[in-house]
Amino acid sequence: MDSATKRPNILLFIADGMQARTISDGHDCITPTIDGLIQRGVRVTGAHTPLPTCSPARASLMTGLLPHNHGVLEVEHGVDDDQCVLRTQHPHWAQHLRASGYDTGYFGKWHVERTGELGQFGWDTFDIRGARSHANASQKGLGVDDSMDAASVRLYQGPEGYNDTLKYALTDVPANDRAIGGPATLACDWVKDKSAQKPWCCVVSYYEPNESLVVGREAYQQYDVDQISLPANLRDDMEGKPNLYRRNQQIWQDVSDAEWRQILACYYGRITELDAQVRRVLDLLESTGQLQNTIVIFTSDHGRYVGGHGLEAHNFGAFEEIYNVPLVVAGPGVAAGQTTDAIVGFHDLCPTILELAGEKAFEPLDSRSFLDLLRDPDGATPNHRQGYAEYFGSRFRLTQRLYWEDEWKFVFNGFDFDELYNLAQDPLEMTNLVALPEHADRVKRMMTGVWRRMHETGDTTLLNSHYHSMRFAMVGPNTGTA
Repeated sequence: MDSATKRPNILLFIADGMQARTISDGHDCITPTIDGLIQRGVRVTGAHTPLPTCSPARASLMTGLLPHNHGVLEVEHGVDDDQCVLRTQHPHWAQHLRASGYDTGYFGKWHVERTGELGQFGWDTFDIRGARSHANASQKGLGVDDSMDAASVRLYQGPEGYNDTLKYALTDVPANDRAIGGPATLACDWVKDKSAQKPWCCVVSYYEPNESLVVGREAYQQYDVDQISLPANLRDDMEGKPNLYRRNQQIWQDVSDAEWRQILACYYGRITELDAQVRRVLDLLESTGQLQNTIVIFTSDHGRYVGGHGLEAHNFGAFEEIYNVPLVVAGPGVAAGQTTDAIVGFHDLCPTILELAGEKAFEPLDSRSFLDLLRDPDGATPNHRQGYAEYFGSRFRLTQRLYWEDEWKFVFNGFDFDELYNLAQDPLEMTNLVALPEHADRVKRMMTGVWRRMHETGDTTLLNSHYHSMRFAMVGPNTGTA
């Protein structure tokens, strides 16, 4: 790529709280645009978030660092001003693209740090507030307003002392006139007049389908609520799993199957609306002749339970519903119509985007490019068989580290007993194998793999847990140095 005119445009869509399974074959969720991207490109079924909360995950995407290194350990608006502050000494990939001649634009949800001044992070044009200009206050404050069909509104209520918050509702306000329409409108206005002589990078970022499930009637009516499949692990009794999971599950213990289907219908409806917003931008690019030179990436910062394991939201548990994220890449130089079970991280997009643009990844990084996978999925999949993630709690403090290796997944819990799942034989993670004697050697090897990643990325706090009252792991930090 010796000329700027040969470099591809890059269009990145980031959903919020979208479960990867919603774009799998035969799923109830309706996503025709994303399905078309899959046919044109590569779908990575083993993609995962580095941490299943918005701010840490998005900061990792921008920096290529794990949360313990960039400093944002949970949502930045839920803590004091001197906590979860983004460390700015490490560059963001947009800064490199801008310096190399790219026009850069960012529209929609940011949630990476508090200033909202994206120019300092490489974005020439940005609008993270106007993207919600059509939003009802309810969609951020989780309340109810007159735009909603009163008969459809359902609230989370109780126990005593908790605010009532919106669970789901229908609205007749068109999607383009609601918050979900803002990012695509802004992105289309920005890209429609771009010159072919200069490459551009555009991020279209969403609050949907997460938060309270307000969905347009038109999208909702595409679903037969009574026929929606319930998660096969909805009634997980959590036997052999951390007690905190069971305690969190009790919040939703009285939700009926009928209401779970209603929740799922609203959630899927929001994804269908999001899919249509993606279509708006792609149609604009096609009509202006820009699509053929644009690499399109669709992904999400983390997933959401919506009934998986009897849970909702995404704040507790180490299950695939919240760690596994959708990832589809299509465009020039990317293989077409390929699906791979390679294991890559949401934060691995940082060096990958730089390489797609013809730039070298910066160092140091806690991530690595998977460009080889996009070029040759079959040949490169063996290069991507391990994954790693971490969790620090969301207002309630706790410690977890996750390690994937081939079909195995190990969870180190600093607050309860550990977890081990075989995702090939038990994709719903119903059976924790960690205590079985026949898996003792595997647990040691995978815990050693966790320590190795801590050493490689400088996870100082846990590496200094030699004190005798902190010896929770089957093997200690020194095993990861070999």
